[in-house]
Amino acid sequence: MTPRANVGGGERLRLFLALRLPDDVLDVVTAWQPHALSGPRLRALPREHLHVTLAFLGHRPAEELPAILGELRAAAGDARRPVLRVVGYRETRSVGMLVLDDDGRHAIRLAGDIHDRLEALGVYRRERRPWLPHLTVVRFRERPRLRPELSGLGEAFSPSEAAAYLSRLHPSGARYEVLDSVALGG
Repeated sequence: MTPRANVGGGERLRLFLALRLPDDVLDVVTAWQPHALSGPRLRALPREHLHVTLAFLGHRPAEELPAILGELRAAAGDARRPVLRVVGYRETRSVGMLVLDDDGRHAIRLAGDIHDRLEALGVYRRERRPWLPHLTVVRFRERPRLRPELSGLGEAFSPSEAAAYLSRLHPSGARYEVLDSVALGG
């Protein structure tokens, strides 16, 4: 477990749940970013922002946090550690991401379990499109249509923790704080 960030009662929290990445994976991705994602108006995500989002909850009342954390702990305790591997790069209108293969579909099952649990709590609505394991690595205002070389990113890795994050918006961009982190598989 990691220490919780401080939140006040009655506050609305911008929350998401995600898989935390191993340090060696963070090292590889942050070394790759400056070479593969260079260009004007591109903002590579800093190391502390790299994660695999399981569910974005948006703004939630602070009093819902204990139940959300309870469901994260339960889902993570029941989960098997996923084995992920970078298999491609994809852009939306505002972000570039590394698309991940989920060998054994353990991350997909974990995300589905979390979505079910959060929907039952009434704090989340599942997106219409299927959940896609990915790692957002760059943000932009205008799609650059990059085709970065992915060599060196293909090694399989296995996240061992899921976490609840608090996202605080600032003029310079969001800042993330881990509220709670739990081991996968108990």
